[in-house]
Amino acid sequence: MDILQLLISGIANGCIYGLLALGFVLIYKASEAVNFAQGDMLMLGAFLGIAFINTDEANLPFLLGITLASIIMGAFGYLLDRFVLRGIFGQPQFAMVILTISLGFLIRFGAGVVWGHNPVSLQTPFSGKMLALGSLSITYVDLIIIVSTIALTSILYFFFAHTRLGIAMQASSQNQMAAYYMGIPVKRINGIVWALSGVVAALAGILFAAKGAISPSIGLLFGIKAFAAAVIGGLGSLPGALVGGLLIGVIEPFAGRYLPLGLSQIAPYAVMLIVLIIRPGGIFSQVKQKKV
Repeated sequence: MDILQLLISGIANGCIYGLLALGFVLIYKASEAVNFAQGDMLMLGAFLGIAFINTDEANLPFLLGITLASIIMGAFGYLLDRFVLRGIFGQPQFAMVILTISLGFLIRFGAGVVWGHNPVSLQTPFSGKMLALGSLSITYVDLIIIVSTIALTSILYFFFAHTRLGIAMQASSQNQMAAYYMGIPVKRINGIVWALSGVVAALAGILFAAKGAISPSIGLLFGIKAFAAAVIGGLGSLPGALVGGLLIGVIEPFAGRYLPLGLSQIAPYAVMLIVLIIRPGGIFSQVKQKKV
């Protein structure tokens, strides 16, 4: 039962890593750039949720607070692309890297000024509640994280596979120039992708804040782990992002329990290194062979 307990907790954490990794993949597919501020967007979304929901803050209904935080983060992502990122379009890739790293520092600084640096948690209607299955106890928070992740990924799958906008996004990610000549508004599509990435980051942050304490510094750590998850799964693969997140999430509690402290902390990155050695493009990479 102890192993099952660790497994369920790891899956719940992995769902959060996977959701955040989805944001990395969405942006990479749209612009072949990596948003190193993705973890800080998770942190900012979590703090917005806390500001709207907690009784010592705005004390809004739970679902309304989540909705408002998601809308704000979606608007933040869209405006970031519209007024900042388009200005460096066509510049070398490292320009985007430097810009998003700097943006992450600004978000962390702003969050520290507004909310302070003491860890805080999200107050939820299901905090502290447990589901007992024999000798196995599962927190409602873990169950809701897992169910929410399944629901959100199913919605995203339907969106990308069966809607005109989702198919246009896929076309733009494959070849932006060809999509442009086919009449697809590539710049608008990129803005929507950044908005969607902001919404997903906010939801992941709120789910984590319901499970554990959040502080301005947590975004950097989550961003690194989610990036590792995206790399493990394959930066161009949405399913790979979730698989990579689940893999890291499950490894962490078992490594913490059975490995020495130093080794347990580097276990997820050791797995990433092994995957990249065996399969450089990630688990779900698509190897294309040129025809002669």
